[in-house]
Amino acid sequence: MGTANFAVFVDLENAGAKESMLNNIIEKVKIRGDILLGKVYGYTDRYTQLKECLLSNTFYVVPSIRYGKAQKNNLDIQLVIDALEVAYTNSLIDSFCIVSGDSDYTPLVGKLKSMGKHVLGISRSEVASGIFIKACNEFIFLESVAIKKQAPKPSSKEKEAPSDIQEMITLVETILSDQDEDMMYASELKDTIMRLRPDFDERSYGFATFGKLLNQLAEKSNNLKVWTENSAVKISLTSSDVPAPQLNKANWIQAFTEHLARFKQDGFERINPSILKSAIQADYPDFDERQIGFKRFSDVMKRLEKEGLLVVEMDGAHTMLLKIC
Repeated sequence: MGTANFAVFVDLENAGAKESMLNNIIEKVKIRGDILLGKVYGYTDRYTQLKECLLSNTFYVVPSIRYGKAQKNNLDIQLVIDALEVAYTNSLIDSFCIVSGDSDYTPLVGKLKSMGKHVLGISRSEVASGIFIKACNEFIFLESVAIKKQAPKPSSKEKEAPSDIQEMITLVETILSDQDEDMMYASELKDTIMRLRPDFDERSYGFATFGKLLNQLAEKSNNLKVWTENSAVKISLTSSDVPAPQLNKANWIQAFTEHLARFKQDGFERINPSILKSAIQADYPDFDERQIGFKRFSDVMKRLEKEGLLVVEMDGAHTMLLKIC
């Protein structure tokens, strides 16, 4: 944790070219390590809303110059060339993030892995190739980034906290929820926060030490636990005493409607059914389609199609996709 040095290569067309989503991608990577180099491909004047995000994260831009039918292929080739050049010439970079789901990048992933590099793939489920997903060391669906960005929900104690403390509680909970381990050392957590918020200083919150700030966050949140073990301060998420909300035959359509609207607002026109189910289970951990009277999740999709909320489609690989209406 905190030792990976990333090079990030973003296919803007695949990422949806929205500032909020690009920020979410960068945050996902920074939770895992430092970004030493970043490049986006396919930039045009219609993406001017990305300028602040790109400049503040020192990303380079490869513009899209339309000429002939092979424009997309040209950018794909340029991304591969740049990634290999970095792999061969920059020994500091040990991890690569490829924001695309195109199977054409699978040989690149294989080459990077053969050089001992860790490869993180990020893509919309609509365009993610199964071959590319399996080739990566780690893969994240962009829709899942949006889901986790909204969780966990604030507890009653959190709602009483000042807005600056509440923002820090949300950030710490987001970082902890993205870890494989059950806990983090305070020093690791602070390093991660500094990557995400370079201007962070616990004194700006009125605390002389980071440990005292963490104790305050734990007092204001039902979801955080802070303790000292062998002179080291540790922090983890803790299960809430608040009963998990339940879906039933009366409220499930409204819940699905809200999640589909959220995905569409975030720029996703089509999503994989598993992504939608994961989003529902993030808010309703005990959800099972049998609770609402269906044998299979595909039957739920057919009902939502009848309600006019989505259209069930099959892509070229015979994978089900949901077009959000």
